[in-house]
Amino acid sequence: YVPSTKAQTPATREMFATLALLVSSAAAATTPVNLGTAANFAVLTKSGISTVPPSDITGNIGVSPIAATAMTGFTLIKDTATGQFSTSTQVDGMAYASDYADPTPMMMTTAVEDVMLAYTDAAGRNVSSSANLNVKGGSITGETFTTGVYEWGSSVVFNTGISIKGNSTDIFLFKMSGSLTVAENTMVTLVAADGSDAPPLAKNIVWQVAGFVEAGTTSHLEGIF
Repeated sequence: YVPSTKAQTPATREMFATLALLVSSAAAATTPVNLGTAANFAVLTKSGISTVPPSDITGNIGVSPIAATAMTGFTLIKDTATGQFSTSTQVDGMAYASDYADPTPMMMTTAVEDVMLAYTDAAGRNVSSSANLNVKGGSITGETFTTGVYEWGSSVVFNTGISIKGNSTDIFLFKMSGSLTVAENTMVTLVAADGSDAPPLAKNIVWQVAGFVEAGTTSHLEGIF
């Protein structure tokens, strides 16, 4: 969850009880959930991250309390000077794990604790309206979403692009009790609302997924996962 959490990932499966959560609702206006130190990560997981190259993740990634071996497909190169992080040509940021040198283990423990608090907060947010509940039964291909909180009591899938429409201050929260599956060559497109000079920002789009997130080859996602 970091400045610009944009992921463009072929055949990427990020197995985690999704740690994704900045949020807002009609009741909470545009006030986001406080992510604490978890805001320093684009992808933060307790169970692992796996990708099939080439991928492109903007922001830091991390795993805890598990070891760096849970991040697969990234060809990580550990920093030899400090041992505190790794780099990858597929990550525009750093990769962290709980088995790296101090102070990384404590940093990762705190980040996971912060994200779980945020996750709980996000899970308690109500949908903005009844129209935002179980949109299209979870098959959201071709849909356009405006600012608000959306919820599905199932998995969600889209096989062609969807659009997220609004301005740079709008908050979007997509909650689902299952997994999120995105087909190959599928795009999430950010669209400026009528009268707005800028589209929604990736950092204001949150996907709270109880299961896994799987993005097909050359798919392009926007938001915090």
